[in-house]
Amino acid sequence: MKNSYANNSSLKFSQMTDSVSRLYDAYLLDLDGTVLLGDSLILGAAKAIKFLKSQNKRVVFISNNSTSTAASYAQKLTSLGVPTENDDVINSSMVLINFLNENIPNGRLLVIGETALCNDLIHNGYDITNNDSNVDAVIVSFDRGFNYQKLQHAFDAIQNGARFFATNGDKYRPLKNGGQPDAGAIVAAIEACTGKLCEVNVGKPSRHTIDYLMSKCLDAEAECIVVGDRPETDIQMGINSSIDTALVLSGVTKEKNIKDIEIEPTYIIESVESLVPGDATK
Repeated sequence: MKNSYANNSSLKFSQMTDSVSRLYDAYLLDLDGTVLLGDSLILGAAKAIKFLKSQNKRVVFISNNSTSTAASYAQKLTSLGVPTENDDVINSSMVLINFLNENIPNGRLLVIGETALCNDLIHNGYDITNNDSNVDAVIVSFDRGFNYQKLQHAFDAIQNGARFFATNGDKYRPLKNGGQPDAGAIVAAIEACTGKLCEVNVGKPSRHTIDYLMSKCLDAEAECIVVGDRPETDIQMGINSSIDTALVLSGVTKEKNIKDIEIEPTYIIESVESLVPGDATK
């Protein structure tokens, strides 16, 4: 993957642009808030992705959401009119497992997370336990069943010497009618009571995610663009890796928020539909 980062000097940071000015070899697309909103496609997403694929561009979907497997995301996208293979999707649980394999293979884990993440970890040889006196690491992710008892288990395990990792640090996830508290809120609660900071967050904008992408599904010579709705995760990951970025206003970030953004993308566009350059179909 070539370092394609070239901050668009013709774009004032406080302004949107009608479309991305060029085509790239590979498009690294966030899912929630960028391609999907809840269980629906964002308007224009299918058309834009179809066009990019027609130009033989690599399209990879990247999500910090560990509640859906790559296979279930691929199935959902396909059913919504965006044909997608399992290998086209990377989520934070896949990156986490790769990280754990390199650092604490076959470790005993206390997991604050939902069924899909737990099943992925068990399938990859990890022992999940609530015995907080004998835990190698506490894993924190999105968990709609998070409660005081789980907080107590995490507190006790970390006090007993367990390491502290997270799939992602997103504070909330966007939905059609608002949002849901995400893993970052749970991480904050555990940090507050233990006095320990999360040691590693493997999701975007972590280098662990882009390294995983490089090793699994990207050509080293490909010129890429990261596209997403969160400056602090999607855009920051691109900047950290010297890759061009496009901030979309279809999810967490809205046009009214642009003036307050401190992390500068290469482009600010209304939605993924604007990934198609204005003259590309002429």
